Amino acid sequence: MCSKQLEGKVAIITGSATGVSDQVMGIGGATAWNFVHEGAHVVIADIDQRNGLLTASQINYKDNSDNRAIFIGLDVSIASQWKKVIAKTIHQFGQIDILVHAAGKATRGNIEDTSQSQWDEMMDIHSKGVFLGTKSVVPVMQNSSGGSIIIVSSIDALVGGSGIAYSTAKGASRTFAKVAAVQLAKDNIRVNSIHPGYTDTPLSRKLVNEIIADGSPDPRIPRIPIGRVANSKEISNLILFLASDEASYITGTEIIIDGGVTSQ
Repeated sequence: MCSKQLEGKVAIITGSATGVSDQVMGIGGATAWNFVHEGAHVVIADIDQRNGLLTASQINYKDNSDNRAIFIGLDVSIASQWKKVIAKTIHQFGQIDILVHAAGKATRGNIEDTSQSQWDEMMDIHSKGVFLGTKSVVPVMQNSSGGSIIIVSSIDALVGGSGIAYSTAKGASRTFAKVAAVQLAKDNIRVNSIHPGYTDTPLSRKLVNEIIADGSPDPRIPRIPIGRVANSKEISNLILFLASDEASYITGTEIIIDGGVTSQ
């Protein structure tokens, strides 16, 4: 019998309330299911209490477990809430081996149309939240055998995307991963960013539906050499690899997973 990739590991995944089984899953939600399947205990950390609790209960039911997954409420931009998540995770599971920054929100808009509040919101979630979460978990990982931190960025961090605030905030998380990887390598803490392209998630469906409300074809498909959008499980498989010991020599890198979009 093959051993599971994350057996005995404990992971915090932000933005993972998007794992309700009868709905299209977000990247964080799909990752929670994937991690548990591979032997991890998972903390679903999200502002969405209803779907977070539902995701955790469905995972535990599927796994025939009472606490393989737990939900803890979290606004990633608030330091005090991060401290509570860390403390509760340690109390429940005794360790933290993996942190996945998958919380996200998107906004379109050019420089002229973007408000300061929109700018601040994108920075709070995708930049400040990544900083606070990493800062909070590092002491725990330093006191153990190390850990793996994965930041879900975007191809919009690499090219000019449609939203100035979103793309800039995602770019900040990309650079943060590299600086953190260098600073934390001595502690055996690996930090990497991944850069998904067009993916079928609750958030992307909402944004696309606003564009094609008139029933016109999905404008993303012609841009993708593979000819389709990704599903969240495909993205979560990459996160799983980076979280596992199989990626023990990978840190400070960015991995694009976009069906060839940025190769053009």
